[in-house]
Amino acid sequence: MRWRTILLQYCFLLVSCLLTALEAVPIDIDKTKVKNIQPVDSAKIEPPDTGLYYDEYLKQVIDVLETDNHFREKLQKADIEEIKSGRLSKELDLVSHHVRTKLDELKRQEVARLRMLIKAKLDSLQDTGIDHHALLKQFDHLNHLNPDKFESTDLDMLIKAATSDLEHYDKTRHEEFKKYEMMKEHERREYLKTLNEEKRKEEESKFEEMRKKHENHPKVNHPGSKDQLKEVWEETDGLDPNDFDPKTFFKLHDVNNDGFLDEQELEALFTKELEKVYDPKNEEDDMVEMEEERLRMREHVMNEVDANKDRLVTLDEFLKATEKKEFLEPDSWETLDQQQFFTEEELKEYENLISLQESELKKKADELQKQKEELQRQHDQLEAQKLEYHQVVQQMEQKKLQQEFPPSGPGGELKFQPHI
Repeated sequence: MRWRTILLQYCFLLVSCLLTALEAVPIDIDKTKVKNIQPVDSAKIEPPDTGLYYDEYLKQVIDVLETDNHFREKLQKADIEEIKSGRLSKELDLVSHHVRTKLDELKRQEVARLRMLIKAKLDSLQDTGIDHHALLKQFDHLNHLNPDKFESTDLDMLIKAATSDLEHYDKTRHEEFKKYEMMKEHERREYLKTLNEEKRKEEESKFEEMRKKHENHPKVNHPGSKDQLKEVWEETDGLDPNDFDPKTFFKLHDVNNDGFLDEQELEALFTKELEKVYDPKNEEDDMVEMEEERLRMREHVMNEVDANKDRLVTLDEFLKATEKKEFLEPDSWETLDQQQFFTEEELKEYENLISLQESELKKKADELQKQKEELQRQHDQLEAQKLEYHQVVQQMEQKKLQQEFPPSGPGGELKFQPHI
């Protein structure tokens, strides 16, 4: 399964999910020392959602390619650079007709899906202000010039698009987190403006109290250090800290037994540290910040341990990292509560952007209100016309009845008009 790991974990860099501590039976150790044994069946582990808009298409293509023995054999022997460069895409010409037929169908389905997305976007924009470049960007993962056939070009584009998109994923997440924190502060300040002086002081005092309460947490071990891993070994795995062994630790936390620690498996190691700082039951603890902290920890460990920068940690890389001074004597780890996310200037700029967006939304809302009022006016006019028409019809029917039946006297006798 090494090729699948490389293809999924490197080229597609399957991104993080919200994880809990993962436990499995360790290898070559006394299993009687392990608490709460929960063996993991690697065959049942599903790859996490990449977050890409073509995630489902990506996974389906991989699943189909995996069924071809020739392509599977080539990928087993391939290195990361061969996959990244697209040289392996040429091997697609040698896969079986049955596999090519399935890939053709997948591509037709994906093209149809993208066409629907574009149509929906065009409808929403009402053919004005269309960003054609953004629309064409949706086709970066396939060759839209040939919508019916899956060719080697398509595989090459799919790999390169996924690699490029996901290599920027962490940066994008950091930027989104920064916006999240600025919005939080903006809303807090706006709320304070609505209060009188006494209430405002109470709120500011409460805010400061919560901030100090959040900062008052146990020491957080440096991610990837011996102290941090030993804590996982003891508290999560239920093993004697005196028996800590890096090789066994690696095998224990290589949950899918593919020979690598991927980003998902690494992030699971930080749960105990994060629990020292964040508790979902506490008002002062923000779970969005917890996930940002998890991301920072994973990035740090990858930078320290992943020697060839393939976003996967091998056993050899892991063991070499445990020989470094930083593993035994790491620097203290600064948590998010010790850092400043943005400057006052950045916040001011962000607030100006929000104000501009709110003005545009208000303008659109006003336009929609006018359209609503115009539609209501037309509706009322149609209803009035309908009522008028209905009254005319009734009058015509009454005249018709009067013509068919002559008038009668007080006793019900018919009155006949004398002929002159």
